[in-house]
Amino acid sequence: MVKKDIESKKSEILEENAIAKEIKKNNGFKRLPITNDYIFKRIFAYEGNESILKDLLEAILKINIQKIQIKNPEIVPFTKEEKRGLLDIKVKLDNGTIIDIEMQMKNEKNTEERSTMYLGKMISEQLQSGEEYNLLKKSIVIFITNYNFLKRNSYHNVGKMKFDDAIKEEYVDVGYVKEDEIASKYLEIHYIELPKFVKRNPEKYTKLDQWMCLFTQNREGIEMAEKENKEIKRAVRALDFISADEKERERYNSIIMAEYNRKVTEGKVREEGREEGREEGAEEEKIKIAKEMLKENMQIEIIMKITKLTKEEILEIEKTIV
Repeated sequence: MVKKDIESKKSEILEENAIAKEIKKNNGFKRLPITNDYIFKRIFAYEGNESILKDLLEAILKINIQKIQIKNPEIVPFTKEEKRGLLDIKVKLDNGTIIDIEMQMKNEKNTEERSTMYLGKMISEQLQSGEEYNLLKKSIVIFITNYNFLKRNSYHNVGKMKFDDAIKEEYVDVGYVKEDEIASKYLEIHYIELPKFVKRNPEKYTKLDQWMCLFTQNREGIEMAEKENKEIKRAVRALDFISADEKERERYNSIIMAEYNRKVTEGKVREEGREEGREEGAEEEKIKIAKEMLKENMQIEIIMKITKLTKEEILEIEKTIV
């Protein structure tokens, strides 16, 4: 046990030294948003980070997990033809449960439909033709969204297939004191809406609350969570390493650009000022795009290239972002 602790401490020191080296090389860095789906998968699906993802899943599902297997650790490059569904993480638990967890940055107005499609696909892909139905394992979809879409007050909501109350005319008392409520134990959906998470007494934080501090960039909460949860501390280290690494930032910027270009191609970027010939509408659109790109911590030079705004204009826009 002592030897294991020593090795663990050595590993921590090596990680800290690697991060410090990258920070020094890049003269400091601006931490990338962990709510970006690429950064999220880069950390939680990376080989060697299984314990980080396991801890997050335990916090969400409120269960103890012995072991997880990440089924799709690779990050698939984007093409113009692809839909943005390549950065989810597929996980298999030691009891056979299948999980698909994904970070959703933008509200595409199809969250319910998308999660339902994922769940249906997970169920249908489990069994081959001719296999027994009793081999079916539970499927869970987890969506962490950077926007609100449910008319519910909790930031974490769990959906299960349940029976409706019986219609009075169809009710028959056959002796069951307590009736079954769950119609199927094989389906489960979790929605975690980050904007609904609010600060409160850190002493009352649950494990999931601690993870939410990291996802919502609550600096005070992150510092507290790092002290109490070694996996959150490891996640922060991984995020800092990625943020300080030049090649990782280039990869991040290229993915953001690919997504932007896809939206331009599909005509989804313009939501305001659509009337042709209205310069004020076009200017508002530039500012809106610049704000979105600044929130993604993209380099000012890239924002200038996309929006045609000057550096001074972009810096002024940055001051308006809360």
